[in-house]
Amino acid sequence: MYLVKSPLLLKWYYPSLVWHKTRAQSVIYLTFDDGPIPDVTSFVLKTLKSFNAKATFFCIGDNIQKHPAIFDELKADGHAIGNHTFHHLKGWKTDDKTYLENFRQCQQLTNTNLFRPPYGRIKKSQISSLRSEFPELQIIMWDVLSGDFDTQLAPEKCYENVIKHTRNGAIIVFHDSLKAFDRLKYTLPRALQYFSEQGYQFATL
Repeated sequence: MYLVKSPLLLKWYYPSLVWHKTRAQSVIYLTFDDGPIPDVTSFVLKTLKSFNAKATFFCIGDNIQKHPAIFDELKADGHAIGNHTFHHLKGWKTDDKTYLENFRQCQQLTNTNLFRPPYGRIKKSQISSLRSEFPELQIIMWDVLSGDFDTQLAPEKCYENVIKHTRNGAIIVFHDSLKAFDRLKYTLPRALQYFSEQGYQFATL
């Protein structure tokens, strides 16, 4: 069960997290979670480049270690890098000490002030611990979830999710993962084409 549009209740409960950017400008923020991995991340980079679009990649530390060349390519192409923990930990089911250490392990590789908690699940105590040690940290959530990770979702529906719910300042979640690839490879180029024709710009966080 997941909601394509982030509910107001969650935004109220976590007011200090970043759910979207300014609505005053025709700019949207594409984000990609769980990479970098061969083939899928490379497809994303090639597709973004064809539209002169920049994005933000929330990387798993373990995948950075396994695929350093792809990670270097991300940075060379001018995309922003975010921390997504080293082992894709679910905050609600992880003790704070373990969670913080896993963040630090990934941070050694990413060296970034952007963090997205895997699954969007993080305890307030973990937020407090992270900000105590990393005061410049921005914890990035989203307001549009493409659903590309859902293997039961038709690619056309994934595309519809993105087009229907995106507006100025939207932070949109995609996944550069094998699980998401069937829906991602259908949706991403079509969404980039659609939003380009609507006059949107694609920026990094």
